[in-house]
Amino acid sequence: MFIRVLSSVTQNHGDQNAPEVRHAIPHRADRRYMWSASALWVILAATPSPVDPSIARPAGGGQVFQSLALFITGEPYMKKIAVVLAVMSLSACSTFTPPRYSISADTNVALKSIGIGNINVGPFTGPATFDRACRGAGPIAPPDNMSFEAYIQKALADELKVAGLFDDKTPKITLTGSLETLSFSSSRGLTGGQWDIGLRLKSSNGKSLFVSEHYEFESGFIADTACKQTAEAYFPAVQNVIGKAIRNPDFKALLAQSQ
Repeated sequence: MFIRVLSSVTQNHGDQNAPEVRHAIPHRADRRYMWSASALWVILAATPSPVDPSIARPAGGGQVFQSLALFITGEPYMKKIAVVLAVMSLSACSTFTPPRYSISADTNVALKSIGIGNINVGPFTGPATFDRACRGAGPIAPPDNMSFEAYIQKALADELKVAGLFDDKTPKITLTGSLETLSFSSSRGLTGGQWDIGLRLKSSNGKSLFVSEHYEFESGFIADTACKQTAEAYFPAVQNVIGKAIRNPDFKALLAQSQ
């Protein structure tokens, strides 16, 4: 019972409007929490104390309540609790990763209809501020150690490659970009989520184009599930913002060569 209470302790930071409560014991056999419970028992058994750890097992009767009282109020045990909580805070942290980008069929058709090639994609810059922490469960991080802006840069380059318009050897135009806004929530309406992306594309011909995407999805109440869903939703949000840029009437002006 005491282990069950300890396992419910969590942090709440980084994610917008994250609820205060996480599950006490995971709905599935999560090895991290099982390891934390084991760590508690090892510390109990290994540290000299006035209480025999064997009587703290759920055997019923007054011994249980007496041993729990001594466990909580005894100074050595308060130190043990602090150690266990520190261990659990580390073991419960995960990294949530979006899937690798894949091509949008609609965007591919739109690119092929433009008919202008020899396009290179240069560096993208990130937003001024962005907190990638999700509900205290762990950070959201793109795959392959990429930054969020590099993920979008590669997405645009991949779209151009598949459409046959990419050229990084003898380009006529180079597109760069900047993420002017980037934010997410895994608790919109408690069980929903959203990504907000503001992207500015800049051309080597001096022109630029701004597009934005507000992408909503179902996340969930349990922190691990909601953060996993939030990470996975970054991929379709990026697909949408890239598609909006390419289908924008002003996109073709970015590809015109300077006179």
